[in-house]
Amino acid sequence: MDGILLVDKSSGWTSFDVVNYVRKRVAQAEGKKPKNTKVGHTGTLDPLATGLLILVVGNYTKRAQQFTKLDKIYEVTMKIGETSTTGDREGEITFVSAGKPRLAEVKRALKKFTGEIMQTPPAFSAMKVKGQRAYKLARAGKEVKLEPRPVKIYSIKLKSYVYPEVQFVAEVSSGTYIRSLVEDLGRELAAAAYMSALRRTKVGEFDITNAVDIEQLPQDLPIRLIEK
Repeated sequence: MDGILLVDKSSGWTSFDVVNYVRKRVAQAEGKKPKNTKVGHTGTLDPLATGLLILVVGNYTKRAQQFTKLDKIYEVTMKIGETSTTGDREGEITFVSAGKPRLAEVKRALKKFTGEIMQTPPAFSAMKVKGQRAYKLARAGKEVKLEPRPVKIYSIKLKSYVYPEVQFVAEVSSGTYIRSLVEDLGRELAAAAYMSALRRTKVGEFDITNAVDIEQLPQDLPIRLIEK
């Protein structure tokens, strides 16, 4: 079995949880042992996040790099007035400000971060620092220093603003960290912010509407594998 599997990841699952689960299902379908079955992902999603994961199966694992640098679209919810040690709701939350930015200020901030910007990846990320994953160092209480790098924010479209939550859709280049974008927006609004929800809806030309819910995978696997 060779091809691409589009999965709609549920919140609470790690990307590796999804890979292991799919590997077992593919092995079962092929009558093999999981250790003899090739399945890989082409870009992680945080456990908190939901949405599109592109998995490669069989010989397609050799082509995983084709899908790792694609542009992406996210549905984002940010909470204003508080910060998080991890940049999302899984970290330690600290109240910062009760100030309520005006709608015009929110729109202006979103517009300012559209285009090519310099972005510092979050400490709790998979970036490597001297050969070690940044999140492992951060969890161990060690200082993590990551350098800013250029990313592209093609568009940010405001969906709603009901204080303290802002909802928007962002189309971004590969390598963009939405948690960092949200924190930067919070600083721009002089109110702080963290990412309270995230859903990835598109990776390159692959759309969430064609993905299979991870909970339905045993039934749908034979017909949802994309072969190209």
